[in-house]
Amino acid sequence: MRYSLRLHSGPAQLKRTILDTPATKKTVSLSADLTELNGSGASGTATATVRNQRIKHIEVHASGLTPDAPHAQHIHYGEQALHECPTLALDSNGDGRLNTVEGVPAYGPVVVSLTTTGDTTPTSFLDVTRFPVSESGSYHYSRDNIRITKVAGTGYPGPDGTGTAKEIAESIREGEGVVVIHGVDYNGNGEYDFSAGASELDPNLPAEATDPAACGVLD
Repeated sequence: MRYSLRLHSGPAQLKRTILDTPATKKTVSLSADLTELNGSGASGTATATVRNQRIKHIEVHASGLTPDAPHAQHIHYGEQALHECPTLALDSNGDGRLNTVEGVPAYGPVVVSLTTTGDTTPTSFLDVTRFPVSESGSYHYSRDNIRITKVAGTGYPGPDGTGTAKEIAESIREGEGVVVIHGVDYNGNGEYDFSAGASELDPNLPAEATDPAACGVLD
């Protein structure tokens, strides 16, 4: 059996296709429209096919980003998150921009790092050497066979709030994962600098390199 379920989120219509046959049980195709955060001007799309605890294939196509700069990208999820993209209402320090931590109540912590090579766990969430570099402000990312792992701090009962790979994968398949692209050149000088201060994630990195630039719910 194959059926399509159309869901609406604001003005954008997202489509989820569930492939439910004996050979493809628990295989879900997800898609998202990525819209700008922090006035970045970025936009794009993401598509993913998830089966059991593995992302069989994922693509991210983005434009309007800081040109010729690395852009960290992740799938975020938290059991207690709102499973949506944040707004400036979450700007808790009142500085007029959203940093990554301020967005966590909306999208949750990192559960998958969408790196170009190597490790894809949250351990790699700041390894900017293995994330896409935008060519003239755009990039096209594709990767296969990403394993979803257990992740601490995802809000589940038990030690460290750890979600199992099965729990996290089920939630992503149910449309609760959020793709976030990072990197915003606030002062428009063509590079990430400390004009907006240091990142709350790593004081050795500028906030421009880690603040969220675009976001979309995989549904």
